[in-house]
Formats: sequence, C-alpha cells, structure tokens
Amino acid sequence: MPRRTPSPPPPQELPRVVPWRRRRNPLRRRSDQVRAWIGLSLLLAALAAAPAAMFLGGDAAYRHYARTAQHQAQTRHQTTAVLLKDVPRHPEPGSAEAKEARYPAKVRFTDPEGRTRTATTDVQPALSKGSTVRIWADTDGKVTDPPLSPGQIRGRAMSSGIVAALGVHATAAAAYGIATRILHRRDLAAWDTAWAETAPRWATSR
Repeated sequence: MPRRTPSPPPPQELPRVVPWRRRRNPLRRRSDQVRAWIGLSLLLAALAAAPAAMFLGGDAAYRHYARTAQHQAQTRHQTTAVLLKDVPRHPEPGSAEAKEARYPAKVRFTDPEGRTRTATTDVQPALSKGSTVRIWADTDGKVTDPPLSPGQIRGRAMSSGIVAALGVHATAAAAYGIATRILHRRDLAAWDTAWAETAPRWATSR
C-alpha cells in the first residue's frame, strides 16, 4: 500500500508589529506618551537642523577669518631682527624635541618708519648674539604672529561648523530636559490631587 505524504502544517500567522506608541500598557500615562513624542520630535528636528547649522556656521566663520587674514596681511610685515643675547642650548641637541623647541630672546629690528625697535620673540635654541632671525611685526612696531594661512582658516571654519552642529543637539537636549521637568511636576501635582481624593476613603473604611 503506498504511503500517503503527510500534508504540510497550516501556515502560522505572523505576529503583528504594532508601532511602539500604539502598544497598550495600563501603566502608561498620557504624560509618558507626550514625553516620548516630544523626545522623538526634538531628535528628528536636531538631525535635520544640524547639517544646516554646520554649513551656515562654518561658512560664516570662513568669511570672518578670511577677512581677518586679509586685514592681517595688510597690517603686518616680515622683517629681519638681530639677537641681542645668546640663546640657551637645548638639553638634548639634535633631538626632535630640540627642533621644535623655542626660547624667548630679545631682538632689535627696524620698523617701516625707520625707527629702531626692541622686542622679545621666540627663536630656535643655541643661536648666538648678533644672529639674524625673521620675525613678523605690525604697523605699531610690535612683534606678532604671521597672518592666518589658508589651512588655519579652513581649520577654524570647520571647528566653528562642528560647534554649531553640537549646539543644535545641545539645545534640543536642553529643551527635552525642560519639557520633562514640566511634565514631571504636572504628574506630581496630579498624584497629590488623586491622593487627596483617595486618602479620606481609606481612612473611613477602617
């Protein structure tokens, strides 16, 4: 007698996936649902606004530092200065640290108006008195840093853009914290009201 092939079991119904806000929970309060929707809305708003804030903040910073660099280039100049004293030697001459080290030293130079100036600037170690170094000075004859380079401008603009994006997220987090605190106070007030109505019933039932 031929064997009968068993029929396959009926397909089981797949569990329904209910959105997390629509799941029933007898312990869930209305304030809990409001708190969750506020958090989700603020998160989506922050994710949408952060790229725009980064672009706008970085672009504004780039324009600002570009104007600053242009002004510095017009008001600063590079000149030659003469050391007035010997510069100390580095404890480890020839090392990588010695190549990066700088020591303050007094120098003499001439400003654009022909006046002799003295100032203090950072120079390499082991230079002898009378050696010449290149320095940057402003129109007042003060030693200063060189104008901002294109790399420095881009770096500062990127940093400003990142700070702007982080500021958006920080603002959203602060708004969520304030909303949560307000809802928590309302919950406490509701609990006090409910307890004031329930407590006398417990006292009279004894």
